[in-house]
Amino acid sequence: MNNTEKIIKEIKEFHKNIEKWFQGKSENQDGLYTKLISGFSPDFRMINGNGDTVTLPILSEWLPTVFGKFPDRSVQVENIEINTSEYHGLAAYTEIQITDGIINKRKSSAVFLLDEERALWFHLIEKWISL
Repeated sequence: MNNTEKIIKEIKEFHKNIEKWFQGKSENQDGLYTKLISGFSPDFRMINGNGDTVTLPILSEWLPTVFGKFPDRSVQVENIEINTSEYHGLAAYTEIQITDGIINKRKSSAVFLLDEERALWFHLIEKWISL
């Protein structure tokens, strides 16, 4: 698998799994939590759509509070664009969350650390898109 494919796989799998997490659709909550968290570098940082900085420890503590909280939420990604070097990748994509008919869109850009096996989330910036 090349570096572009690793990043696309990570983005798609994360969003598929976070949708399951929000919906509470997992018979193995601990296993799904591990899948979600294992895709991140220990040094992960995010600037969310509200401008708040989120680190991996903050994300790790927040996830259990939203398991099953949004049973009807769907999460999709589109317009994925990737640029890579040997050890890093930059992805830009649009994330769409729909909850109870309310559409929430954000433009995201993410830096990934690459190794021979996978891509790890390193830095993520989200920007709300007005509808």
